[in-house]
Amino acid sequence: MSSAPRALQVLVVEDEASTREELADLLADVPEVGEVYAAESGTRAVQLLGATAFDAVFLDISMPGLDGMDVARVISQLSAPPSIVFVTASESHAIEAFGIGAVDYLLKPVRPERLAESVARVGATRRAASSGGAGGDGPRDELAVVQIDHGRRTVFVRRDDVQFVEAHGDYIRLHTAQGTHLIRLSLSYLEEIWAPAGFVRVHRGYLVAVGWVHDLRVTSSSGLVACTPAGDVPVSRRHARSLKEQLLEAARSGLLGRAATR
Repeated sequence: MSSAPRALQVLVVEDEASTREELADLLADVPEVGEVYAAESGTRAVQLLGATAFDAVFLDISMPGLDGMDVARVISQLSAPPSIVFVTASESHAIEAFGIGAVDYLLKPVRPERLAESVARVGATRRAASSGGAGGDGPRDELAVVQIDHGRRTVFVRRDDVQFVEAHGDYIRLHTAQGTHLIRLSLSYLEEIWAPAGFVRVHRGYLVAVGWVHDLRVTSSSGLVACTPAGDVPVSRRHARSLKEQLLEAARSGLLGRAATR
């Protein structure tokens, strides 16, 4: 007979007392959660992380002194790091959060049902890790996701499904086979975060995922374009040579077109 899963031990890191207490109370009401610790600052959180083994840290981003991203980087250096769930008032850090391995990204005020989803996700991640089902590139990479909240509706967009990215003023538009998604981030910031995943600048206003490009074509209206299933992406003259070199390297490595066949 299999034993019941062990209750999760979690840490809440939040500098606002009322928010900290509310989040701790909500977590205590979730059946999968056991002990709930609380820290009023990033510094206190680091102290607790050094003395106690946690399964998850529910982490505010904007805090004086050590902020949430600083604490997350400390967590990533631990030999057995807890899962990270960011709890913040702004969606502007979503890309960076998932880039450093966050399990989830919650917007304040947190709804109890949404918090329960995060706890379930933490539990699934911990079970996968303990059973050996998560290799070095496992859940952390799978959770390279953009979470976009539209009032009562939340959309999750996997980085691997994004074929190209288009700048729209202070926003960017993510293009996938299923449609497009607008999010408030800068193109240059996303370029830096997603470069290791094969996203390259091909134009002042565009990034493209090399693995989704199936050919290059010269058109009368746009000049050189990189063709993806989600649409054609203009390639400027200054980026053409670099893109061709990267496509050639991807083809030699067997990566070209791999995304399109998933």
